[in-house]
Amino acid sequence: MLLDKTIDIYLENHTTDESQLLYELNRETHLKTFYPNMLSGKVQGKFLEMVVRMIQPRNILEIGTFTGYSALSMAQALPEDGMLTTLESNEEIVAFARRFFDQSPYKGKIRLLEGNAKELIPTLDERFDLVFIDADKEQYVDYYELVLPLVKRGGFILADNVLWGGKAVHTDKNPDKETVGIRLFNDHVAADPRVEQVMLSVRDGLLLMCKVSDSRN
Repeated sequence: MLLDKTIDIYLENHTTDESQLLYELNRETHLKTFYPNMLSGKVQGKFLEMVVRMIQPRNILEIGTFTGYSALSMAQALPEDGMLTTLESNEEIVAFARRFFDQSPYKGKIRLLEGNAKELIPTLDERFDLVFIDADKEQYVDYYELVLPLVKRGGFILADNVLWGGKAVHTDKNPDKETVGIRLFNDHVAADPRVEQVMLSVRDGLLLMCKVSDSRN
């Protein structure tokens, strides 16, 4: 049986290389941040880029910027009139991400808002074609309920880390709060008739949802 790391290397070797800017962002994230595993990385970043190329959204909302890898990956595939709004609460991480955004030819397509996502989302007056959720895991249900009314019918939501290192699947008796949050979110979406969804085993698990209705009935 292949080791997980061996599979990861194989996947990366058979995925188109990241841009030089994304490579430098990736490297600096690993050198200068405490939790570099929060980075989307080459395979997931390319997957997000491909999703944007396929559905051609005009407006994207990202909840959780971290160092900006996923935002840059999606921005480079946006149409000329597209815009990505990304929300981040960590002041130091905001400064890190802005530095890389400013170096990108796609910086005009990225709007970075600093603050608590649960406070910022109700202030947004756009309708979004795509939402990417990758922030505090225990708040996933709240983020989902806040953004769903802002998503166009036929629009998509992607949520990261829905397997949470396998903890979402295991039935341990004393799960951490992040695991509880992810399990609640996965079950919440599975029971919601407003969306159809498919769970993918990309990296730490991605849940892809399509909004099919504005009503729970």
